[in-house]
Amino acid sequence: MDLTGKVAILTGVSKGIGLATAEALLAQGAIVAGWGRTRPTDLQHERFHFFECDVRKQASVQAAFANTIQQLGAEVHVLVNNAGLGIAGPVDGFAADDWHTMFDTNVHGTFYCCQAVLPAMKRQQLGHIVNISSIAGTTGIEKMAGYCASKFAVRGFSQSLFKEVRTDGIKVTCLYPGSVQTNFFDDIPGTDANEHMMQPQDIADTIIYTLQTPFNFHIVDLEMRPLQPKK
Repeated sequence: MDLTGKVAILTGVSKGIGLATAEALLAQGAIVAGWGRTRPTDLQHERFHFFECDVRKQASVQAAFANTIQQLGAEVHVLVNNAGLGIAGPVDGFAADDWHTMFDTNVHGTFYCCQAVLPAMKRQQLGHIVNISSIAGTTGIEKMAGYCASKFAVRGFSQSLFKEVRTDGIKVTCLYPGSVQTNFFDDIPGTDANEHMMQPQDIADTIIYTLQTPFNFHIVDLEMRPLQPKK
């Protein structure tokens, strides 16, 4: 897809992978609707539009979508479901509220956003949804059971959705990044973000690559890992 002039909705836009992806989309000529609870303070661009949104709440997603199409038009070409979080802890001591927070953000938010954009994409017979899962969506990790469960859910949702909408000209890609140097690890005991990890720009560039594939095929699943991780 040529991204010039195309409308791209991007969740979790304020920092990390979301901010890098917004910048990458803008560099390709896209019109970016950044959804988040906090506006990125250092992103100023005539084609960037911020819409306040808490993806955990369906009403907030519906309001953000209504505001987006009112301001940018009825066509939506790209959705990048990037908003997500991880909370670590053993299962037998894990707070139910933390479990629900991860599922509300990582899983339910992805569902709400996909459901919002699909009618427009079906009318167009054109669209691309990119869901950000994780390596944790492919294998279990000690003391990360809740996060793994939520990212496994994103994986299953994405693989089911692509089969459901492919005949409508809609692509669905699920990314499984390994460790990325972001603030994700601030609250994960025993792991510190470091320069041996992938960079947010690496993930953003990969998203652009998947979006620019020719119309006749799409990348369904894509795993990414650091080449020389810290020992």
